Amino acid sequence: MAGSLNRVMLIGRLTRDPELRYTPSGTAVCNLALATNRYGTDPSGERKEYTDYHDVVVWNQGNRKLAELCSQYLQKGRLVYVEGRLQTRSWDDAQSGQKRYKTEVNANDVQFLDSRQEGGAPAESAPNAAPAGAGPEVGGDIDPDDIPF
Repeated sequence: MAGSLNRVMLIGRLTRDPELRYTPSGTAVCNLALATNRYGTDPSGERKEYTDYHDVVVWNQGNRKLAELCSQYLQKGRLVYVEGRLQTRSWDDAQSGQKRYKTEVNANDVQFLDSRQEGGAPAESAPNAAPAGAGPEVGGDIDPDDIPF
């Protein structure tokens, strides 16, 4: 087969609340930290659960406000599906003078897989209405089927 493939699909829980930032040009970017579990055997042959941690970067994509939606509706403990590609970036560390590297999942799709109560966040922390100008008011939790992605 000629060519290459760079595709990542993960299902896991957020290890911290999303962090929304904006680039100098005003583009929204949201950083997520995701934990996934896998099973294997340790050196003694016993079955063991291992946890892997992933840094995920979510951008707004045209009219699709994916980064802002993640920031608004996700919180630590929520179960999510992330699809995207691996991307490694590098920079020079000003303090040590060494070249540093970081590999992240650059997401092009994020799906919310559980309700707010299941994700570990208290129900009272959920907003009862959409932001002003964002459409009709919503009572209680947001149905993931109503989110436009």
